[in-house]
Amino acid sequence: MDDTKKMLRAIINGQTTLKGELLSKIDKVDKKLSDKIDSLDQKVDRVEKNLTKRIDNIGKQLAYLEDDTPTREEFDNLEKKITPISN
Repeated sequence: MDDTKKMLRAIINGQTTLKGELLSKIDKVDKKLSDKIDSLDQKVDRVEKNLTKRIDNIGKQLAYLEDDTPTREEFDNLEKKITPISN
């Protein structure tokens, strides 16, 4: 029975060592990933701000353009209209 206990103890010690090594490697990977994720979040935030700004500018331009265009009724009531030139 003494040999069986020694073998069991050796197996348990090996498993404990393996678990410790795996946990340390997982912690290293977790740290690396958390740094990458943080930098990725910052990049996404910058892109989102830039896109929002561009969409706002396009929206303003469309609003100004819409204000300058005649309505359908105004267009129909024009005295002179431009006709397309065909060859």
